[in-house]
Amino acid sequence: MEPLPDLAALSDEQLKSLIDDLQQEEQEVSYRRRLLHGKIDILRAELVSRLQKQEGAGEGPLSEVDVDKLAAILAGKAAPPEA
Repeated sequence: MEPLPDLAALSDEQLKSLIDDLQQEEQEVSYRRRLLHGKIDILRAELVSRLQKQEGAGEGPLSEVDVDKLAAILAGKAAPPEA
């Protein structure tokens, strides 16, 4: 991000122009952010759909969890598994 110029050295017209430029840039960034959020929502929905299908087939992400070991880890009684 560029630093602001010496504001005292700018004319009123230059200040107005700078404001307009920055507002335009903000609108472009905001639009891009909304597009990214939309894509993220679509990807998350797809992931949820896939996980629900796997769970229905008995092969969901929790089917391999050792609940007793997880409980011991969370209780601080065992070391977490190494990655």
